[in-house]
Amino acid sequence: MKKTLTMILAMLMVGSTVACSSGGGTKDNNSGSTSNQNGSNAPAKKVELKVFLGGLDRFRDQFDKYFAQFAEKEKKEKNIIVTINTEYPGSENATQILKTRLATGDVPDIFALHAVNDVPDYYKAGYLEDMTNQPFSGKLIDGIRKLVTIDNKVVAVPLESLAWGFLYNKKIFNDLGLKPPTTLTEMKAVVQKLNDNKITPFMLSYKESWIPQLFLPLAVGGLGNSTQKGFVDRMNKDQGSFAELKDMFGIIDLVNSNGTGRVFEVGNDDGAADFAAGKAAMWVQGPWDADSLLKANSSFDFGVAPLPLSDNPASTLINVSVSTSLAMASSGKNKEVSTDLLNFILDDQASNVLYQGLKFNPVSKAHTFKPYPWVEDASAYVNKGQSYQDPQIPAAVKDESGKALQAYFSKKMTADDVIKDLDKTWKNANAVANKK
Repeated sequence: MKKTLTMILAMLMVGSTVACSSGGGTKDNNSGSTSNQNGSNAPAKKVELKVFLGGLDRFRDQFDKYFAQFAEKEKKEKNIIVTINTEYPGSENATQILKTRLATGDVPDIFALHAVNDVPDYYKAGYLEDMTNQPFSGKLIDGIRKLVTIDNKVVAVPLESLAWGFLYNKKIFNDLGLKPPTTLTEMKAVVQKLNDNKITPFMLSYKESWIPQLFLPLAVGGLGNSTQKGFVDRMNKDQGSFAELKDMFGIIDLVNSNGTGRVFEVGNDDGAADFAAGKAAMWVQGPWDADSLLKANSSFDFGVAPLPLSDNPASTLINVSVSTSLAMASSGKNKEVSTDLLNFILDDQASNVLYQGLKFNPVSKAHTFKPYPWVEDASAYVNKGQSYQDPQIPAAVKDESGKALQAYFSKKMTADDVIKDLDKTWKNANAVANKK
């Protein structure tokens, strides 16, 4: 879970005096002093940063390489030797680990959090540093900036800007003359055509509860912005019920009864490998798995489309969100270097390579790389107004929905049981929030 990345990149030069015309760092082996690009011979300052990257283990290589670039830059420009301790807990328990750390004082200098779901609570608890006046803040695309802003303060660097619904295998769809459906009835016709051609319609990977949980934001967002407007507000006031969204079980049942086997043995990594290998035509999953999909099959051609929830096409919408973001702890001990690192995350040149390598969407006005095809697929819906901003749902409700939908698949809970369970969990979350 924990990996120490030590990046001491001072140039060791042999001899009593070494001249460097470029002004880069040099070290005198006799005195132990190190000069920076300004020519100072002051001893190098040493700083150790703790960076908590929950749910980002699949990007370990990209981040570790980028942090090494940062350490080299910090050494050259500020004569600071930076050691970065990175930690990559999985999505299943990252949130709980982080909350425990913050509550007990074992505070990471920089940590990953979900912009929509986590920022309000963490900000209210006083954990987030105000970064509004930092250079990266002014570079953010306007629509992205508002998703990491609270009380007119920018409190995080956005990493994953998302437009998602479900993934589909373009080759399979093209070979059979299929198009992404806009209603539940159309989706049933697509499923029938796939079954007739002996192609499994859906990839099922419910080993990790966060995957079936994905139905929740899609249902709350799609129905809550069409036929059941105001649902989130009613739930926050203890005046609503998931019975209003009972239509969501139509698509859930269709997916569950037309999917791959070994459901509780397959997690995200295996699911990505199987989907990229063509073992199913669709997957209720997001483009955050693009890197895993293309590592499994570099020629895999997939698209993104909104998930139909009913026979009302007005509910078939793309979810637009900023998910994983990086924040600086307000009680961190190394704020100068932490600030430098967060600004480097959106460096005008280096971040283009980083974000493209991560297969993330552009978030900065300085990002000039061409969006990937699946991004353009989703953007086509967004540009036509067929989208909504990711709904703000209590974290406890999202966690519980994943477990409840696992139980629903295995017939340990009925639809009514799930509705009652989620209603109760949301009310409990309201009670906790009102006590703070």
